[in-house]
Amino acid sequence: MKKKVLIVDDSQLTRSYHSFIVESAGFECTSAVDGLDGLEKTLLEHFDIIVTDINMQGMDGYEFIRRVRTNAEYDAVPIIIISTESRENDRQIGFTAGANLYVVKPADASRLVASINLIVGGE
Repeated sequence: MKKKVLIVDDSQLTRSYHSFIVESAGFECTSAVDGLDGLEKTLLEHFDIIVTDINMQGMDGYEFIRRVRTNAEYDAVPIIIISTESRENDRQIGFTAGANLYVVKPADASRLVASINLIVGGE
């Protein structure tokens, strides 16, 4: 059974790019347009790993992660942040919210796949 990845980003281009990378590596992928949409999707199905942006309208990535972590089903599910924010403070806020890895955009395709495989393994 394929591992399931949730991609949360308000940019259609970025969602498509990350989804293509993840699906090409053999994972099943679902995407969400912002934190609220991502949160709703986590209530409807289980994901093995979540990849999220930070800067999104409505609910940003930090708040999305905090809320995901309050759900017992997701308290240990790995979360990767991929963001344009590159300051150390941004990383610290991400890790404090509950992220496991912080990557600065643009995300290198091979590094993204390697990180996901390292964290959750392949098929």
